[in-house]
Amino acid sequence: MRGFRKFYLPVLLGLMVAPNLFAALNEVGTWTGNVGYSSDGFGSTSQSGTISASVPAGATVLAAYLYTSTYNSAAPGDTAGTTLNGVAVTFGAQIVNSSAPYLAMQRADVTAIVKPIIDAGAGGVYDFSVVEVNSGQDGEALVVVYEDAAIEDATFSLVEGYSDTSGDNFSINFAEPIDTNAAGFFAEMFLGISFSCCTQTSTVSVNGTLITSNAGNRDDGDGGGNGALITVGGFDDPYSPFLPSYEEDHERYDIAPYIDNGDTTIAVQTANPSSDDNIYIAGFYVNGFAAVNKPPPIAPPPSDTIPVPTLSEWGLMVMILLFGLLGYRRRIN
Repeated sequence: MRGFRKFYLPVLLGLMVAPNLFAALNEVGTWTGNVGYSSDGFGSTSQSGTISASVPAGATVLAAYLYTSTYNSAAPGDTAGTTLNGVAVTFGAQIVNSSAPYLAMQRADVTAIVKPIIDAGAGGVYDFSVVEVNSGQDGEALVVVYEDAAIEDATFSLVEGYSDTSGDNFSINFAEPIDTNAAGFFAEMFLGISFSCCTQTSTVSVNGTLITSNAGNRDDGDGGGNGALITVGGFDDPYSPFLPSYEEDHERYDIAPYIDNGDTTIAVQTANPSSDDNIYIAGFYVNGFAAVNKPPPIAPPPSDTIPVPTLSEWGLMVMILLFGLLGYRRRIN
């Protein structure tokens, strides 16, 4: 299927959030069709630097979002004036992590800034300058969703907010069973985590399998302290190996091995034992056309199973037939 469809939580086709979605990690959007995405992170105590996107030649941008994370609960207005490529961005409402209330995040729609540059570009890696205005800002994440005719059917879903540090769960439900036997099947997940460094870690399980005990660190920071403690699974990161070390965990994961053919749910569990990291963004990318966050389908009975009436049921049916025939004869007479 070519083209794309975009579904937002409150509208269109009655999308429903999975009952055990993260307490405060909510869907931004789901894009399906010949779509791809790019994610990247940036953090620096100098409060300025470069954040990038990787988009192939000929692709067109569907949406682009810039996230800023903060610590010490910087007020929303304190981030006003942040710029991307010299253009001021407007962040939306601040989402505070209730389990670590000094941590928060905000999102800005930067499609109008990013799209003209990428759509007219030659393809490859695009660098964008970013300047923060508040020392409480702990880095940024840039997520770009694009359409590319060379990509087979795929689905990308983006969620944002926070996960409870004491332990949290969410699930991505599909309207139809996942076909892991499809040619070129893939499924990946990335996380964005702020205020993380110095052996602070989060655990992540997928469909009951612990895949890492070392999510976190300041992979996208400049090595400084507060203000640069950010990591985002990005286009230039390899997949993290199974149960990686702290240095090997890049917050980008191949989750196909943990999905069984016919599954209708990808269930994720997280926890942050140090209670001071903020998992504030996650993305899921799978091949195929999927209606993410629709309730799992109810399996129909096997088509080759035909119920056989019991003797008492046969007797009841014969009695009903006889009474029907008698009534019919009386009406004729």
